[in-house]
Amino acid sequence: MNSSTTPMAGNSHCFHMVRTVSEAAKAMTPISVSRDAYLKSSYSGSAGFTLLELMVVLTIIGMASILIAPNVGNFESRTFSAQVRHATSLLNYARRIAVVQGQPSTATFYAVLKEGDPGFEDENRRGNNIGIWESNAATLRFRDSTDRETDIEDRIGITFYPEGGSTGGTLIFSLEDQIVTVVVDPFTGRLSTEYE
Repeated sequence: MNSSTTPMAGNSHCFHMVRTVSEAAKAMTPISVSRDAYLKSSYSGSAGFTLLELMVVLTIIGMASILIAPNVGNFESRTFSAQVRHATSLLNYARRIAVVQGQPSTATFYAVLKEGDPGFEDENRRGNNIGIWESNAATLRFRDSTDRETDIEDRIGITFYPEGGSTGGTLIFSLEDQIVTVVVDPFTGRLSTEYE
């Protein structure tokens, strides 16, 4: 045995053996692989969403449903409320105009307003008619000072006078199960609204 060749052969074999064991360890345990190589190999083929992206999308959908869902069923209710607000605003405006200008002013309420109706343009051209209100699917009734109640099929006018008084009466707006009563005081012209 040659001492110079034997250790050499033994060292080379040992070196080759260590390299093989090291490669086997890397192949068997993914922990020993570098993090970049592991991430590159595991995410390169996946095209999914992160948890953060999913949470953001679900939050947006939740907020949209909070805003949209309650408004789906009460569209008629909101239009009815808008009609009542418009009617009370018109009455308040007529009262204010009568007092400020010193002449009577009338607010006219139509059950159905058609441009072909006789008196449509004449009513709007009169100096004391300050505005009109038209029903949009709401039923309009009028109760006078003698508590006689009538359905308004055409129109009715409430006139305010410069001294503060008015023709007075009670306008009753209704749509399905909603009823709003607007009382016009004949002596002061002030309005009071009651929701039933």
